Amino acid sequence: MKRLALFLFLLFASEIGSFDLYIEEAPDSADLGDLLEEFQPSFRDRRSADNEDDEQTLSADSIILQSYKVESTITSHFANTMIRSKIVNNAKTSKSLVFDIQIPKGAFISNFTMNVNGIIFSGSIKEKTEARSLYSKARARGKAAGLMRTNTLDMDKFKAELTVPSGSKVEFEIHYQEVIRRNLGVYQHTVYLQPGRLAKNFEVDIYILEPQGISFLNVPGTVNPEYAPLIQQTKGDQKAHVSFKPSVDQQRSCAQCSTTAVDGKIIVKYDVNREQSSKLQVFNGYFLHFFAPENLPPLPKNILFVIDVSGSMWGLKMKQTVEAMKTILEDLRPDDQFSIIDFNHNIRCWKDELVYASDLEKEDAKQYVQKIQPNGGTNINEALLRAVYILKEASGFGLLDPNSVSLIVLVSDGDPTVGELKLSKIQKNVKAQNRDEFSLHSLGIGFDVDYDFLERLAQENNGMAQRIYGNLETAAQLKEFYKKVSTPLLKNIEFNYPLTGISDVTQDKFHHYFGGDEIVVAGKIKPENVSPLQSIVSATSANAGVLFDTIADAEELNAFFEETKHAFPDFAKQYWAQLRINQLLAERNLVSTAEAKRNITKSILLLSIEHHFVTPFTSLLIESENGNERMLADAPKDAKAGCCQTLVVSKKDPPAIPPSFELVSPTPPSEVVGNGTDIMIISPNQTPDVKTEAKQPTGRVPFIGTVDDDPHFIINLPLSQLDICFNVDAQPGNILNLISDPESGITVNGKIVPAKKEKNGKQNTYFGTMGVYFKQQNVKVEISTEKITVKDETYTRVMSWSESSTMTLNRVTLSVKKNGNITITVNEHLSFLVLLHRIWKKHPVNVDFLGLYIPSDDTFSSSAHGLIGQFMNEPDASVYDLRPGQDPKKPIATMNVNGEKLIVTRGNQKEFQSHNGMATEVPCWFVHNNGKGFIDGHYKDYIVPHLYSFFKRP
Repeated sequence: MKRLALFLFLLFASEIGSFDLYIEEAPDSADLGDLLEEFQPSFRDRRSADNEDDEQTLSADSIILQSYKVESTITSHFANTMIRSKIVNNAKTSKSLVFDIQIPKGAFISNFTMNVNGIIFSGSIKEKTEARSLYSKARARGKAAGLMRTNTLDMDKFKAELTVPSGSKVEFEIHYQEVIRRNLGVYQHTVYLQPGRLAKNFEVDIYILEPQGISFLNVPGTVNPEYAPLIQQTKGDQKAHVSFKPSVDQQRSCAQCSTTAVDGKIIVKYDVNREQSSKLQVFNGYFLHFFAPENLPPLPKNILFVIDVSGSMWGLKMKQTVEAMKTILEDLRPDDQFSIIDFNHNIRCWKDELVYASDLEKEDAKQYVQKIQPNGGTNINEALLRAVYILKEASGFGLLDPNSVSLIVLVSDGDPTVGELKLSKIQKNVKAQNRDEFSLHSLGIGFDVDYDFLERLAQENNGMAQRIYGNLETAAQLKEFYKKVSTPLLKNIEFNYPLTGISDVTQDKFHHYFGGDEIVVAGKIKPENVSPLQSIVSATSANAGVLFDTIADAEELNAFFEETKHAFPDFAKQYWAQLRINQLLAERNLVSTAEAKRNITKSILLLSIEHHFVTPFTSLLIESENGNERMLADAPKDAKAGCCQTLVVSKKDPPAIPPSFELVSPTPPSEVVGNGTDIMIISPNQTPDVKTEAKQPTGRVPFIGTVDDDPHFIINLPLSQLDICFNVDAQPGNILNLISDPESGITVNGKIVPAKKEKNGKQNTYFGTMGVYFKQQNVKVEISTEKITVKDETYTRVMSWSESSTMTLNRVTLSVKKNGNITITVNEHLSFLVLLHRIWKKHPVNVDFLGLYIPSDDTFSSSAHGLIGQFMNEPDASVYDLRPGQDPKKPIATMNVNGEKLIVTRGNQKEFQSHNGMATEVPCWFVHNNGKGFIDGHYKDYIVPHLYSFFKRP
């Protein structure tokens, strides 16, 4: 009988984060059979009876998903969601059972329970120290213990996996709650469905209860288009129901398949009636105040776009940003004033002052952003101070409409590398200059951006922050964010309530209100208060000051909820708690003293325990009824994007996942190649019969060429839609020419250094020094792993890797990111990125080395050559006749390069430019024998005598 599994399963995420169960250490634990006998001595005797009960399941000798149920109750746009999965191991051997769901970002998990053959593990919220103490005691006794963690991206992922004996039944159940924010005129609720297999009973029910009345209901997104007819909708005046209950046959991925096609999400969109701009709801001792006026003329806006154009914005990020900016500029209204600041190590302005958004000015601005070429460092401090200065100067001269709204929109993908580098100092500088006059909105592009810093900048300056994920949808995300702030309707909004009768009111003063949004204020009603609650909201509109007077009876909603079957009775209480906790978390980020942080932390802790939420200061202790078995769930304070981990219960040496264990599909690991239209999957056990050409998608790498690691080259051929790789086995001391462009007067060479000793019978070599020579500027740059030396005829300067710095000499700009990389730019349009790889100082084999990256939008002359430079003039290449190789995971193909045929192998090469210090595996076609047949001549032809030599063709 296999043991109760507890092991670490790593899963990489590309564009999302995860809500994970992570095992810090795999402790000894009881065998599941022993555990079951401890609670139920007769379990073994009952196993045969349990198996008889399962005779009506879908198939014999397999893991059966008996039921998968999702129920969401939305009450006054507060969602309480339960997901329950009942699984039975009907096989003759132990199997791994999995519970895998996604949770919307911002939702608070309130409980997780497991029922293993009647043994119930339930959760309780504890202060972190107390929970960890109980957790440690369980580990000391050798009992089951785990650690559950969260990551903060668009959605969180929760995955629990349990290895159980034959005949066992397991029920997983998770509860989470979330405030559904109104965005661009709609509330959106998303339910993620990931059963992993066919379910005998599959039920999704979403109940919507809105006392204000439901104006419209729409289900635009289903798991896949074929399931749209199965979505049932009923809508009344104040209630609606959405259900999805496919039969077993309807779940199948094909008529005879045993796998499920259900793997996706159901999206529900709706809005409420807006007969009143201001609506109060009072229920069970709490009030909720919803404020969303419409039909108001928009306030004119003064908007400054501050765009990061440093070297890290190369490629797709910049292209998508430019595309979005052109659309955004077109949407500006004639009475809006605007300008654009683009910054790297320098600060540039399209116009030094705000101008009205006439057709002529908008067209000129679009042409300006179209010509932006990213390069250099990142000077966020000076860029933001310049933006504040422009707005303050315009205000001081009386050039701004008194009723207008002034906004700064910062778009950046990186940390500051030039100028002021201390993040807290930048925050202080901006706050001191701004003085709450203008709002600052921060958009962070990509996964490696310091989003916490951008979020604090926005919070301190009355703005919003949003992470923009660096992919093909970047432009859409930027435009979506702009829509949120493009229509300011009110400013200086203040909510006023009677001084007696209420307490603990959440934030009640707001800088702006934007069309399609909603402001929510909540508070407690004192028990002795029986009079109606009144509120007066004051604000400034485009025409004049306005007042909204609202009254609500304390008993108004009682009758409605008494006759409503699916109401969530604690909606007002939990809504208030989530608002309060989120506001306290934001305040905690802004306070400067340790005492203030402690006081806020204490308040968050008390609220989390009282309202049963997992927050950064509480843990969910999951334990059996007698407390013998415990697991611990944490939501870390600083959860970063990264690997996903999975928990489950076992002994210290966990067994491998059985070969028959399948999460989604029985298809074995595959290699996929294609061009986005015709895709072929080559499985290890499959022999293809294919004669068609095989190409890979474009845009796989944002550079035309790179060399890194030991050393390997990756060449991107955009016209052929191919990435080609080759290695060079050069000798220590060789100096290889990488780029040589005599017409532009530029050469780049690299000197080979050896590893400390051989590994597996081979001594690897790396680039330890690089030389860059700009002949027309008479500037030479020598980059080693120790320092950077810059010189011309009369001047020499040494730059250190130990600090971020920048300098310009004869139109050549160098920007060093501390212990990371150096960007070298000439004439503000042509750049090189050199990465520094630091190795553990006492590493027995490896040495420090350098990598070179050439952006795809750099242009060289037609005379460019070198190991990388020759591919600036792209050869005619194609890959076809894909077929299995000796390694079934690495198919081979024929590549035609300028009429010459080569045998190439599908593989991966390491690339570090996307995540400095972390390798990304780039799929490519590998050319053997030092690139022979792909490069011009032999690699030894590229050996040059000096670091600054130009390549001479043989």
